[in-house]
Amino acid sequence: MAQIRVFYEPETELLSVFWQVPRRNQVATELGDGVILFKDGVTGEPIGLEILSYRPGDDRFDAVSVVSILDRPEGRSQL
Repeated sequence: MAQIRVFYEPETELLSVFWQVPRRNQVATELGDGVILFKDGVTGEPIGLEILSYRPGDDRFDAVSVVSILDRPEGRSQL
């Protein structure tokens, strides 16, 4: 099962989300609006992102929805 790591630093208003282990050779690319994408420096595969000036309720997440596999009837049969 995939593990997502979320780090929130309220003092610096920094939200970091990694779906793979951060790497020493990672490359950061600013996507705009304070969103930074981290990629593996060798493969170019996205491994995480960072949101600058983040506060809970940030409207940059209006278009993001999180659905648990347990919320879907077909997902329960997979457990």
